[in-house]
Formats: sequence, C-alpha cells, structure tokens
Amino acid sequence: MNKTCIFEGAATALITPFSGGKVDFDAFERLIEFQIENGIDALVVTGTTGEAPTLTDTEHRACISFAVRQVAGRVPVIAGTGSNDTAHAIETSKHACRAGCDGLLLVTPYYNRATPRGLAESYRRIADETDRPILLYNVPSRTGVWLGAEALRPLADHARIVGIKEASGDLGFAARLAAEFSESFSLYSGNDDVTVPLLSLGGKGVISVLSNILPREVAAMCRKYREGDQKGAAADQLSLLPLADALFSEVNPIPVKCAAAMLGLCREEYRLPLCPPSDETRKRLAALLEKT
Repeated sequence: MNKTCIFEGAATALITPFSGGKVDFDAFERLIEFQIENGIDALVVTGTTGEAPTLTDTEHRACISFAVRQVAGRVPVIAGTGSNDTAHAIETSKHACRAGCDGLLLVTPYYNRATPRGLAESYRRIADETDRPILLYNVPSRTGVWLGAEALRPLADHARIVGIKEASGDLGFAARLAAEFSESFSLYSGNDDVTVPLLSLGGKGVISVLSNILPREVAAMCRKYREGDQKGAAADQLSLLPLADALFSEVNPIPVKCAAAMLGLCREEYRLPLCPPSDETRKRLAALLEKT
C-alpha cells in the first residue's frame, strides 16, 4: 500500500512560549519564522515539547490555528492531538483538520494504559473520523504504554495511519519495527541522540527537540544522510550530542525553553508542574550555546 509521507528530514517539536501566564503569540511567530528561515522540513505544534498537557482546549486550538496561518503552506504543520480520552482526541483532531494542519501526532493514551487491542481500536476510531495522515507516538517513559507490534498490526492497512514517532530509545525495538512495518509506516526518531542510527534503519527523519535551537544543523544532518553522505551525517550526530544530552538533563521542555530564552527567542516561562532548571543545568546550557 502506498501511503502519504508527511515529511522527510527534520521536524521541530516546537515549544509553546508564554508571557504573563498566557500564550505569547508574538514569540510564537518569531519561533516559527526562525525555524523556516533556517531550513526546517516540518513543524510539530502542541506536542510534549509544546507543554500540551497544560494548554486549555481554547489555547490548544488557537496554537494550531495560528501555526497553520503563520506557516502558510511553506512546510508541513503537524498537530499533536492525542489524549487518553479517545472522544476528546477525536474532537481535537477534527479541529486541527478544519484548521488546515497537514498531519496529526497521536501519543499513546496515558494513565489508563490501554491494552494492545484498545490502542488499535482507539487509533482506528480517530483515523476513521478525521481526514489527515496520522503519526503514532511511542514514548513509554511518559505514558507508561508501549506501542508494540501487537497494536500496530491491525493498523498497518489503514490508509491514514502513515507513520510512527519512535521515542522509546530502544534501537533494537526500532529495528524490529523497521523489519516488520517498513511497507506500512514511515519511521521517525523521537530522540535527538539516535537520529542517524534510526535513519540507518530506514527512518525518514526526526521529530526533534534540539532543532528548536539548531534547526539548520539538524536539518542539514538529515539531508546529508538522505543524499548519501552517511559519514558526514554521523560526524554531525556526534558533534551535536553534547547539546542534545544537555537538553534532556532535566524533564523536556525545561532545558530547551531555557536555551531558547538565552537566545532571545522567547521568555523563560513555564507552567507548573514544570519549573525553571537548576543553576547547574543553566550553566551547562550557556557554555554549550557559546560554542554553537
């Protein structure tokens, strides 16, 4: 089955800027333009890095609509619309489709921890009631749920379920996904420290936190690999590793929002339970950013 590939290369899992407790749409515009000017291949909004769990429904929808309007078709916009309530995910996904997004990113339902059958039925229901290509999102460290082959097999033939953001960090698992599902799903890295290894397994790209700070460099690394310069891409992966590691030294998106604020891209403002990073993390980030 030929399925849509939403993007190849690097997509930024974009932070959501706040000011005075509200979404800062002026900063959001700057962030989007910074990404596009620096050659990013796609943008993901209202995801984990966008602090979606603390966005109200109104804010969530407004962020998606704003991003679609601001991007104006220059790169694909993928909206994070997953939930542990399938009905809520359907309504949020329908809004994202009406707003004009190019794809949906659906995290595994968290806390209530569905069985593989429940996962498959939930994803199929959302896909049946929406009209955009869908990426599934495996991030068990966040959700307590592993999106494995048992849940994926019933979805392999669905025309709108086109890819997987694989963020377990287990390259052996990623290899098994690639071996069984390469004809059914595009595979994307959800971890900046293993982007090139995942590309070597046939992956299409990365949904990156690091590219909030270095969009040009992350996009170039992916492009090198696609164009046959595997050695150059591997060298880039290793050179970017210290900053990628620092961005996950505390819970994402705490460090990346701090780094973005250091670069003047947004205010360093979070919503509880997220809070500012430690002085040690702040110093580490500042030292690394000086070298970029």
